[in-house]
Amino acid sequence: MAHLTGALRQGILMSTTSVLTPQQRQTRATAGAFVGTAIEWYDFFIFGTAAALVFGKVFYPDIAPAAGILASFATFWVGFLARPLGGVLFGHLGDRLGRKNVLVATLLLMGVATTLIGVLPSYASIGMAAPIALVVLRAAQGLAVGGEWAGATLMATENASTRKRGMAGAWVQQGSPAGSIMATVAFLLVGMMDDEAFLSWGWRLPFLFSAVLIIVGLIIRVKVEESADFVESRAHHKVVKVPVVEVFRTASAYVWFGVMASVLGIAIAFFNNTFLLSWTTSPVEAGGMGMDRQVILNILLFISVLQFIWQPIAAKIAEHIGGVRVMILGLLLSMASIVPLFLAIMSASPIAIAAALGVSVLGGTAYYAMLASFLSHAFPVNVRFTGVALANGLCASLIGGSTPLIAQSILGATGPWGVAVFYAVIAIVTIWGVVGLHRKVTQRDQQDRVPQEAVLSE
Repeated sequence: MAHLTGALRQGILMSTTSVLTPQQRQTRATAGAFVGTAIEWYDFFIFGTAAALVFGKVFYPDIAPAAGILASFATFWVGFLARPLGGVLFGHLGDRLGRKNVLVATLLLMGVATTLIGVLPSYASIGMAAPIALVVLRAAQGLAVGGEWAGATLMATENASTRKRGMAGAWVQQGSPAGSIMATVAFLLVGMMDDEAFLSWGWRLPFLFSAVLIIVGLIIRVKVEESADFVESRAHHKVVKVPVVEVFRTASAYVWFGVMASVLGIAIAFFNNTFLLSWTTSPVEAGGMGMDRQVILNILLFISVLQFIWQPIAAKIAEHIGGVRVMILGLLLSMASIVPLFLAIMSASPIAIAAALGVSVLGGTAYYAMLASFLSHAFPVNVRFTGVALANGLCASLIGGSTPLIAQSILGATGPWGVAVFYAVIAIVTIWGVVGLHRKVTQRDQQDRVPQEAVLSE
């Protein structure tokens, strides 16, 4: 820990003096945040896709197919359980030493863990050591994402002008559909193999390709300058010794409302890309629908492309009518689409599923586009990294990563409409969190404005 801290501090001290215009800083920071986040989400999404299609057969072959799916989803959840720990660790370093170097560390950690999964021997080769190693590497992925999303959000939004912070945050969110597109395309390509080759070595190729992406991401990220807000905060000696203690002492309500506000944004991606993929493609005897794997992957690819196109548009609309209004309208549309979505899934019609998912994604991603800047604004600069990372990480561990496991369990116990109720609860909790956090932040901003106006009037 001391060695890592010293390395990060040295990296900050070696940063060059900025000669860039504010617009250039903003563009470079946003691009660096987007590229790095897209690569990290690619790594995270290929694990989710492999959990739905491969891991039950490769790492848990001695149990029944349905139980193997549950075990695979439980392993998938481990990455989310580790995210709050990553948030505390990298949030501490990011709030004390800066955002930039922490983001280099998270990208490197994610890339190493993902590449190692690609060369991990199967259960047939080394027995129980295989799933144990898979769990350890998944935990390393979780640690990395625990610091990555918050850091990328702050790097982009803190280097942007006040009016453009919503759009900057939306481009950080673009990393999710971009990563999903890359992950889906990767599995579409290897999915063309016959089942024997796919299960033997084909599924490993997307994980090994991560090594190439990480090198590209690191080259881009090391050129990004430190966050302007952090530099100003450090210049005024506002850096705190233990950010996690400070954030719970001064802003605990913001953390918990932030957890609730993040629920749908985290859950929806893994509901679609992991649970829905497994449900529709698993054999009927395992509780699935027996649909063609390539057909569903193509639908998910279409949905990811739609999300990538729609999120910047939603952010542009938010510049005119307000980010919170866009978030609430998007969440309401997502709720209204639940019944049509489940009817479409149960029809087993690819066209109906694509259309219903498209409407659902238009609502969910309009909200998701604004989530990054929304959470960033909620916390003071000196504990912002820790606050955002904790809100997002705790939500991920409590509900996001468990979504496929919970949905699969409900599906087996009560059927599809039980899963639909679960989805509705997720949307309601998210609306509650967005409204609650917005009210808290508005009250705080009004209280902060009163003393300033009093000083100006003297």
